[in-house]
Amino acid sequence: MGLRPPAPSPPPAPSLLAPVLWVTGAPRPHRGAPPSLYQCSPAFCTPCPHSTPPVSPAAAPSIPPPHNSPAPPAPPPPGPILASPSPGHPRPNICPHSPRIPSSCCPLAAPAAPRHGLAPGGRRRCHGSRGRRERCPQQPHRERTGTRRGRGAEMLAQAHGEPPDSGSFQKLRCGCVRKLPRLSARKGRKKKGVFWGIEVAETLRWRGWELGKETIKHLILKNVHEKTQKLSYRCPSTRFFITVFPQPIALSPGMSLTLPIIFRPTEKRDYEDSICFRKAEGEFSVTLRATLPRPCLSFPAAVRLPVCAVHSLTETTFTVRNVGDLITVFAWETPSPFDMIPEHGMLSAGEECTIKVVFQPQVAALCDVAATCWFGGEEKQKRTLRLKARAKYPYLRVNVPGEQYEGVKPGKFRDVLCFGSVPVGTTVEKCVEIFNLSVVDAPCRIERAKDPLLQDHVFSCDVSHSVVPAKGKLVLCIRFQPRTVGEHSTDYFTVVSAGCLQQAVLKVVGSCKGPLVSLHQSSVDFNWINLGESSMQILKISNISDVPACYQFDIDGRGSVFSLDHPCGVLEGTATRALKVTFRPPHPISYHRRVVCLVHHQEPLYVDFFGTCHSDTAKPAILRARHLSWFRTNMVRGLTFYPPDILSAMLKDGMLQMDEKRALMLPPEIPPDKPPEDYVEASSMAEYFCDGRSSDLALFPPHVSVSPREHDFGCCVPLHQVEPLPLCVTNHTKGKITVAWTPSHGSAFQVTPEICDIPPLKSSAFRVLFQPTQLNSLYAAELEGFAFYKVLRQYSNIEEDATICPPWCLTVRLRAHTFEAEREHFIPQYVLDVPKTFPPVASDTDTYCSVLLSNTGTSLITFSVNQAACPSVLVKPHSGHIIPGGHQIFFLSTHPVSTTPQQHVLPLQLNSCPGYTKEIAIRSCAEPLLLLLEGDGNLYFKPIYVGTSSTRMYTIKNCTRLPVAFTWKIQQSDSKVLSVRPATGFLQPCEAMAQEWTFTPDKVTKYLLRAVVLVSWKSPAPASPQSVHYTLRIVGEGALGTIRAQQEHLDLGNILVGDLHSCSIVLLNDGVCSLKFILSVEQLLTRPCGPEGVRSDPLALELEPSRGTIPARSKAFVRVSVRPARRLHYTWSIKYSICTSTAPDFASTKEEPQPLCRVEAAGVYPAFCVADACSAGSASGVSRLYLWRLFSLDKLNGYLERDPVPSELTYRVPTRHSTSLIPPVYTPFVVDFDFGAASIGSEPSLVVLLLLNKGVMPVEWAFLFPSDQKMGMEHWAEGAELSPRELHQMRIQDNQLFAVSPKSGKLLPGQEECVQLSHRHDFVGTDHLPVLLKASYGHEILLNFRGVTVTQDQRYVHFASTKHLFTPIAIGTSYPPTQVYELYNGGSMPVLFEVQLDSIMRIQRDNFQHPVFVCLTPRGEIPPGTTGQIEWIFSPLEARTYSVEVPIHILGGRSALITFQGVGYDPNTTGENPTFSEVLAPSVLLGSAKLTVPGQAATLSHHKICVGNIPDRSRACRLVFLNNTSESKAVVFAWKTSNVKESGALQIAPEQGVMQPGESIPCFITLQPSGIASLCSMDLVCEVHSQEALHQHERELREWEREKERQAAEFTITEKDLRAAKKPRSPAGRSSDSAETENVPEPSAVVRKYKTLPPIKNHPVPNLPAGHLDRRLLLDKEASRVWVKPEPPKPILLHLAVTARSHSTEDFFRNFPSEFPKYFLPCHLPLESRPEDGSQGSDRTETDPKWLSLAAASKQELQIVTDVLAGVLSGLLENSQFQDAAKRCLDEPIPYFSQFRCKEPAEAQDRGQRTTAPSRGSASPDLYTEGNGEREEMKQESSPSKEFLESWERLSEVFHHQQLREQKEMLSRHPAFGTLVELVLENTLQNILLEASRGEVVLTARPRVIALPPSPFRSRYSRGTASS
Repeated sequence: MGLRPPAPSPPPAPSLLAPVLWVTGAPRPHRGAPPSLYQCSPAFCTPCPHSTPPVSPAAAPSIPPPHNSPAPPAPPPPGPILASPSPGHPRPNICPHSPRIPSSCCPLAAPAAPRHGLAPGGRRRCHGSRGRRERCPQQPHRERTGTRRGRGAEMLAQAHGEPPDSGSFQKLRCGCVRKLPRLSARKGRKKKGVFWGIEVAETLRWRGWELGKETIKHLILKNVHEKTQKLSYRCPSTRFFITVFPQPIALSPGMSLTLPIIFRPTEKRDYEDSICFRKAEGEFSVTLRATLPRPCLSFPAAVRLPVCAVHSLTETTFTVRNVGDLITVFAWETPSPFDMIPEHGMLSAGEECTIKVVFQPQVAALCDVAATCWFGGEEKQKRTLRLKARAKYPYLRVNVPGEQYEGVKPGKFRDVLCFGSVPVGTTVEKCVEIFNLSVVDAPCRIERAKDPLLQDHVFSCDVSHSVVPAKGKLVLCIRFQPRTVGEHSTDYFTVVSAGCLQQAVLKVVGSCKGPLVSLHQSSVDFNWINLGESSMQILKISNISDVPACYQFDIDGRGSVFSLDHPCGVLEGTATRALKVTFRPPHPISYHRRVVCLVHHQEPLYVDFFGTCHSDTAKPAILRARHLSWFRTNMVRGLTFYPPDILSAMLKDGMLQMDEKRALMLPPEIPPDKPPEDYVEASSMAEYFCDGRSSDLALFPPHVSVSPREHDFGCCVPLHQVEPLPLCVTNHTKGKITVAWTPSHGSAFQVTPEICDIPPLKSSAFRVLFQPTQLNSLYAAELEGFAFYKVLRQYSNIEEDATICPPWCLTVRLRAHTFEAEREHFIPQYVLDVPKTFPPVASDTDTYCSVLLSNTGTSLITFSVNQAACPSVLVKPHSGHIIPGGHQIFFLSTHPVSTTPQQHVLPLQLNSCPGYTKEIAIRSCAEPLLLLLEGDGNLYFKPIYVGTSSTRMYTIKNCTRLPVAFTWKIQQSDSKVLSVRPATGFLQPCEAMAQEWTFTPDKVTKYLLRAVVLVSWKSPAPASPQSVHYTLRIVGEGALGTIRAQQEHLDLGNILVGDLHSCSIVLLNDGVCSLKFILSVEQLLTRPCGPEGVRSDPLALELEPSRGTIPARSKAFVRVSVRPARRLHYTWSIKYSICTSTAPDFASTKEEPQPLCRVEAAGVYPAFCVADACSAGSASGVSRLYLWRLFSLDKLNGYLERDPVPSELTYRVPTRHSTSLIPPVYTPFVVDFDFGAASIGSEPSLVVLLLLNKGVMPVEWAFLFPSDQKMGMEHWAEGAELSPRELHQMRIQDNQLFAVSPKSGKLLPGQEECVQLSHRHDFVGTDHLPVLLKASYGHEILLNFRGVTVTQDQRYVHFASTKHLFTPIAIGTSYPPTQVYELYNGGSMPVLFEVQLDSIMRIQRDNFQHPVFVCLTPRGEIPPGTTGQIEWIFSPLEARTYSVEVPIHILGGRSALITFQGVGYDPNTTGENPTFSEVLAPSVLLGSAKLTVPGQAATLSHHKICVGNIPDRSRACRLVFLNNTSESKAVVFAWKTSNVKESGALQIAPEQGVMQPGESIPCFITLQPSGIASLCSMDLVCEVHSQEALHQHERELREWEREKERQAAEFTITEKDLRAAKKPRSPAGRSSDSAETENVPEPSAVVRKYKTLPPIKNHPVPNLPAGHLDRRLLLDKEASRVWVKPEPPKPILLHLAVTARSHSTEDFFRNFPSEFPKYFLPCHLPLESRPEDGSQGSDRTETDPKWLSLAAASKQELQIVTDVLAGVLSGLLENSQFQDAAKRCLDEPIPYFSQFRCKEPAEAQDRGQRTTAPSRGSASPDLYTEGNGEREEMKQESSPSKEFLESWERLSEVFHHQQLREQKEMLSRHPAFGTLVELVLENTLQNILLEASRGEVVLTARPRVIALPPSPFRSRYSRGTASS
């Protein structure tokens, strides 16, 4: 729906700014899009060609005519704009006359008045589409300022003859806007607010505007409420912002309205205005602001960086945007530890850059600093940025995960990584976890322990730097690659956090295992075979290790008589291989060859091959294994250099003998001092290297030697020109030997001759022929020969078997090649396994290692090691060859002497080519005995207590690569005070061990001890030193010390019984040594201890810990846990004992425990009481003392004082525990809460209790009704039958007859809270309800709520109890006091009672006619709702208890039988003086002014005045303040003193008055007993009304009386009334008639049947209870016809209890002699000691007219007279003129004070005056009259002289002063004068208190001393006083 169509009337001339408003019905496409969806009217624009026709053709307007054409239809009249969705306009049309104003609202769409001179223009269509519009990059996104001008500017341009701006049309034609960068899009967003359902932008901004050009912006208002919103607006106040003329706006729900606002700047400055919108709910405004281009940077106000570790860094980024219109530069000023990157830069308008903030803290802190950004051009600006970051210390822990590891727990981390035994040459990898227990990422680095010695690191870690995430872990991979078999490796990795703040050490250990190869037999015996035959034997080789083994038998099977099928190979772990050994002898001789089996990473193995070959002609002796054993023994003994024949001869000759093993030996006497030597198996390495051939060392001298052992023919080209190699074989024996070479068929190397004999000690030459057959080839072979004694060729030559010597095997290694010079040698393909270092050994010890060279190619490899290039290293074999697929094992040996690492380089030449030379680099170092002691060999112990032990861990480290043994040596004298564990042990290589040192001083002194550690190798070498010793210096001190507590007395205060209270005791050790202590506790119970079982209670105090250690000069905290079990006062004495090595526990301590501190605590229960109680409602007439008895509050408070019994603590807190309607009772304490009685329909009886927490613990209390204790159960689980008691309680709870508010609460110590209890009188009868008063963790008391409801006409007296106890009276009391028994009339009718005295008379007869009980008021009447009193006198005759049952009859009501009891006591025996406070005062003094009932506007400062014991006829005055608690209303108060005035014993001043808001009025209560000893207990009631309510009542009453008078004067007679007059009247009618008869005169009684309307009723409508609906409706119906007489407002009753006990003068003086001078006794009143005189005096006083006139005066009159006289007298006495006049008036005949003279003193005074000489100041009238004539005669007779007259005057003045003094003395003794003085003082004090209460006098101010100037009168008066 569009706007309303235009009316056909001619339009008025448009103004410059006609109303231009449009509404939008669809939401905006997006936040950044321009508001282009406008709702237009079809009356003002042509629809868009892309849109559907909105209206019918009849409603479409025509083309605007030219200026001279008639005017088109007028625009719509002003009215509310209604916005609603238009189904025909999905997209609006744009008016061509304005770039932003729709055609439906643009005034230019219609022709204007001729005076505007508008040029004719054609109608133009809008360019639009249904899709999203394209945006033109030349246009701004939202602010289309540019050259566009507003509608008003265009109109002005046309008016001045200028053509309209075509730019607007061009831009409109474009139909799109330029898309700005992301910054501009965000900048263009408007912050919107919602005001009473209208969503609108809070601020409209203009930026980038140009001077002299208009800029239009649109304000969009959207209704986001579900109802139509109506509002109006007020135009901006300045002329720079212009909008359309205001008109009412109505927006439907969800609709929007666009309001165009034109900005016209006139100068370059900032502009600000507002447009105000008004709604019914209020006003809101939108700020219009246009700003100049200025630099402006946008960045966040604060940047918070992530938490960072100390010495680490963290960073974050934020964006700085240039939201201004100018290019600006910026620079940052950043405080440490923050940095900005970049620190400065430049931003163009709309640009942004990212700034990085780096935080690098050095300490742990919370950083909050401000960084300053300076930006701008010439005028610098600054903005601050808050940088917030937090730095924390990292905490790293190293853990080795295991199989049993479940989680990370402190103390459960394992920092030792054990690799176990790892095969040599392999690599094992294990993971280690580094846990970061802090909340920050922790950068760290991993470092290896630095070792100054040579060490081949077998442990490695690829990670050197990393970051451990917060609360996370980092997994490190540690690799172990051992290289030396049998070596135990230990290393340490340190995880160091950034800044070296913390270090975590990881220990890694592992060992290296290698192959373990063994041969099953040490020799292979081929026995004997014939020449030309061969024999084969099996040799088994086994590897018992799981590490594969590379083995090689050092024998060339091609040229040897012994050959193996697998001379080299790899033996897998735990495998066994059977090797076939073949024996093919070429000569008939004996054969023996000791073959070495080389194993990589293992020492060599040796096996002996031997056999014998026979031919037909030669049969040598068969070689056996025993022969080899005998040979070795004989060789050790030096007998093998002799041939067997010589040895046989020597054996025959006795030069040799045979031992038990049949080995040869020299005779015992040659030499006599040495036993025969036996062959000892040498080490395989020594045997391998010390053979005399590869080195100069040999185990035994050689028997036969060959030279050379190795030979390289080199290049043998041409093949036929190779020179033979001469061999020299030397016989070193003393026998002839034969050398036989083993022929090698097919080999290129041959030896000639094959067999040759060599004489003893001679040499023989052989030639080695090399006959190659192929060029460019490699040749290598081993020649084998055997040398033997020639005598062994025939076995017949051997006479003794023990002399057989096995042959010696001779080998020669040969190699050659036939490569031509230009030919390249074969490229060797090999793998070389070489260790980097020799195994560690001690100095001057051989060390060995193995090298494996594997031929991985398909051709032969020859090798040779240049031994001369590195003479310090022995290599074996030096040369040789390796078949394809085979390998060669080398053994290297060196003999390091220096501990300095040495580098050895061995050149290994392959394939006889210098180009194929591989240098083997290996290091060696001799290990010194080096042990590192922690702390440079110093161990310091802190001073410790004498007799105690101190333990310290001390670390020693083996800094070598060999295991060492250590032994500690401590002097014998120091062994008692110093010990170490372990004292001996072994340290693996590079291992550190922490040892436990214990220092136990035995005296107070300083110790300087020394211990020596001896270090040696675990397997000592022969050439190395045996041990090295290091000295450790130990420093310690023995001292004494004591422990003290920081607080020697600790009072924990009050603790709830059964509750646990904990605190800490600070133990201080001020000494220099640590103290190990044991604490003990002794418990003492004080205050009422109860039964004996209390003393045997267990300890209620626990110490944690009860033992421990306090370091020197420090403190320790001991947790004290106290759990009191009873309400007692606990005292614990804590003592300590010092533990020593001889007394490790408390039982073995011999010393007496020393006192430490004392702890006290009191076990308490939640203690609260009822501090006060008051009543309201139907119980407002109940006094407070009577209310205490009704509710048994003394009994309740007594129960609350006791300790709870265990049954009360069955449920410690209030809970629902019962399954029945009547819950079980667990408490033995039962208290009755009696609400009294009231008639049905009365207002509820309210009782307000003031609960006071008088304890020290918070109290949580609750009143639990039976329904509050019952658990919720399903209906099927509840019983179907209910008992009468359950039904009764259900009726009470369902109707809420009893109510408690609040039902629960919490009281803090000393806090008070009011609880309101109410009883509704809705049903006649007695209501009972058990209510449980539950205090959490405390008492549980059952309260029996009881309330009585009677009918309206029932006379009912409520008896609080059927037993009454009188105040105990002492026997022999002359005047027993009067006591009172109270009766409460709870009904609505007056009650007459009568006391039946028959039982009292019976008691009197039983006590010798002595009146023990006397009832002074045997009958009386009690008004409704008040309390009546029966006065009694209890006079005991003897000291015992009297009891009497007295019936009290209620006339027309229920009578009761009351038991009265009284106790008589003998004061002489008991020594008791029961005072008033002991008898009548409740347990809690009623004096709280906080207790108020709802609606109470006034309070009393005291609710009870306890005067105490006073003598009879004395006056006691008390002050009570009446306070108006209202802040706005005045109240009227009046004391009900009718019953008080009758007795005359109590006076109240003032009795009534008005209190303004907040005013406090003092009331003086004066008590003066009437002359009869009594227990005074009076309840004063103060009625308080609201003054406003009283005035209202008076106005209503006057209106009612006027209406009553008017109705009495007029009447109306109707037929209905005539007929009704004959009918009988109802009681109500009769009562009304009687009222009318009383109010009208007698003549009007004739026409009584003619009633006036409406009738007047002066009786109130009763307040009926709920449920009496029918009666209430009838009463309401009657009340609508009857004008009831207004009832006065119900007053608020304030009760003031006044209690006192009056005694006769004699009794008071006898019982309270010290209190007697405090009271004033008027003597003019009759005394009880003189009853006769007193009666006569009283009669005379009563008949005296003066006394009668005084008695007739009111109290106010007497008070006024007293006050006036007191003021006059004080004023006169202070007036100096009066003092002068008083001196002059001495001549007056009668002085002023003579009226106070009594009879006898006055007569004596007259007689004295007559005897004295007359004076001017003391002459009486009688003297003047009697002596007048005589005086005249004397004057006539003679006249005295002047001197006589002066002396006479002085004498008269003396007589006058004496007379005045006598008169003053008489006046001071006069009773009337004393009474007057008392009244004056009493009034003076009352005035002072009254002024102090009003703030006129400050009683606590310091007195000021004012020095007055001297005056003549003052000096004369002082002199006169002194003279008198």
